[in-house]
Amino acid sequence: MTDWTEKYRPDSLSELRGNNKARDQLREWAEGWEDHREAVILHGPPGVGKTSAAHALAADEGWPTIELNASDSRTKDVIERVAGEAAKSGTLTGGSGGRRLLIMDEADNIHGNADRGGSRAVTSLIKEAGQPMVLIANDYYEMSNGLRNACQDVEFRSVSARSIRPVLRDICRKEGIEFDDDALERIAEMNSSDLRGAINDLQALGEGRDRLTADDVVTDERDTTEGVFDYLDTVIKEAGAQEALEASYDVDETPDDLINWIEDNMPKDYYGEELAVAFKFLGNADRWLGRVRATQNYSFWRYAADNMTAGVAAARREPKGGWTRYGPPSYWSKLGRSRGTRDKRDYIARKIADANGVSMSTARREVLPYLATMTHHCKNRELTVAMTARYDLDAEHVSFVTGSGETTNKVQSIVGDAEALQEEASVEGSQGAFEGSAGVEAPAESDGDEADAAGDAGAGDDGVGGDDTADAGEEAVDGVADEEAKSETAAEDDEQAGLSDFM
Repeated sequence: MTDWTEKYRPDSLSELRGNNKARDQLREWAEGWEDHREAVILHGPPGVGKTSAAHALAADEGWPTIELNASDSRTKDVIERVAGEAAKSGTLTGGSGGRRLLIMDEADNIHGNADRGGSRAVTSLIKEAGQPMVLIANDYYEMSNGLRNACQDVEFRSVSARSIRPVLRDICRKEGIEFDDDALERIAEMNSSDLRGAINDLQALGEGRDRLTADDVVTDERDTTEGVFDYLDTVIKEAGAQEALEASYDVDETPDDLINWIEDNMPKDYYGEELAVAFKFLGNADRWLGRVRATQNYSFWRYAADNMTAGVAAARREPKGGWTRYGPPSYWSKLGRSRGTRDKRDYIARKIADANGVSMSTARREVLPYLATMTHHCKNRELTVAMTARYDLDAEHVSFVTGSGETTNKVQSIVGDAEALQEEASVEGSQGAFEGSAGVEAPAESDGDEADAAGDAGAGDDGVGGDDTADAGEEAVDGVADEEAKSETAAEDDEQAGLSDFM
């Protein structure tokens, strides 16, 4: 049985349905490749024609294709050997101008260390390639920054039901299947945004039939979840309050994550009064999420969702048009920008989880952000020292949480004080096990004799040294006074910062 999605794959970009803008951008990339010599990333939801577009482009340009699936062979050596030979060598089998098109599918499945250098190998290859390369990805932001920056990108959007229906009609005519318009309408609506899914459903329902009626189409929808980027368009630009709330049910994000997506991307389209009102609703949502964390009563999620979705949509004062480049929450970007950064984050989260008896996920999402806020730039020094001691952190991890430089005197002294605090806690916990050992202070009774001896030595003949001793005493008193003043100032600063409750 022939797969209809392969059988009816477009032979030219002009036959590609939907995504006309993306089609034109891809054609411009190919026509100008000799000038810029950059790779291109085609990204968007599954089933919208990204791979078909790449093959159609190759057919238009007369370029033979070489395909590599990043999920099948993801190691550095394989990518360099297979993709490198394909991209760098101009052979007699090359097409127009000796060119060949290298197509790497599922490029968002290459993840640095997990693929033993695969991401770095592809990035290096792109920069050195002597052949045009197309990388295909569902999630653009799952790719490394280095890979994205080395390429141009073309976004493929969801295909509307209106664009799907003509494709289904053409296939029915070529297969000799009579059809009711309502039947194709139902298939297109069931698979709105997914052209490949619609063709697969048509083949499953129509193959072997002479006629396809509306009654033949089962209207149960395929289990799909709306992408978060499409939902941001919905809540920020398009939907009313009720529609925004209902659309959020199809987004595969928890309210804790969704509020971060909305908060970071809303200011790209909202301004002035509408932005202020929208942030007020987000503040209400955040308070409800705080109650969920405090009480573990997840029924409060509904109130958070009402505010962050319906409230934000209701805050819109004017229509929002055009296209906006939305991105993942900046906090996630900061924590997950590199493997080294993620390793530090996970190390700290593991320490927190072990010490507090919570999961890694809870430590990462609910505890670490609060610690970062309360110890920002080590302003609350006592709390920072206590945190460092409790979780047994070293300088690089204190630097990660607080944002202060790892090699600064401030961080180094905090680590030293934390070690002293740990030693003190160990001695207290020993319940006198170390008394009488070397280095332990003598009994208190000897203090008086030592003080008398010190007094006699200080008095000396003719009172020599008496003035010096008095001066030293005055300096000591002044020093104590200065330290007390500094402590009072620090306490005032802590109270102003709202951190005194955590001392």
